[in-house]
Amino acid sequence: MSDLNSTLADANEKMSKAVEVAKDDFAAIRTGRAHPAMFQKIMVDYYGTYTPLGQLATFQVPEARMALVSPFDKGAIASIEKAIRESDLGVNPANDGGVIRVNFPQLTEERRKDFIKVARTKAEDSRIAIRNIRRAAMDAMAKLEKDGDAGKDDVARAEKELEKHTSDHVAKIDDLLKHKEAELLEV
Repeated sequence: MSDLNSTLADANEKMSKAVEVAKDDFAAIRTGRAHPAMFQKIMVDYYGTYTPLGQLATFQVPEARMALVSPFDKGAIASIEKAIRESDLGVNPANDGGVIRVNFPQLTEERRKDFIKVARTKAEDSRIAIRNIRRAAMDAMAKLEKDGDAGKDDVARAEKELEKHTSDHVAKIDDLLKHKEAELLEV
């Protein structure tokens, strides 16, 4: 019985992590407004090592469509500026020797639709991850039943609970996607 509970708990924890990954992925998708999370996925060539931008600089958002990136190491400004320019944010950063200014132009309708497609793809990837976690947990439960470590009724109850966890986590992803789409369509 405890093996079933640990399998369920493990699956639930992994599904929650998949939802967190989706949340992070959605935060990195650009909307009309600037926010620091947009820069978290950008990797910078920092003296030959690819390093997340979040570890190399601080971010401020003084206006809705402008972000200021303040590098800890002023010698890395050119690398950071290049990484931001080459990212999928679609912006052209400018630096004044100490701070990088990133202005976000108004999104066109076509660009908004592209970002919605990206969001839907990321949501589907997360749903697939959750279904894969469910399948692995179901296989583990079937093995416990086959080996005689768990009764048929206990496995059936655990499978029902697993289905509930799966549905709840997929619903969270759908909800995140719905909010992101509404945010992207907001002009």
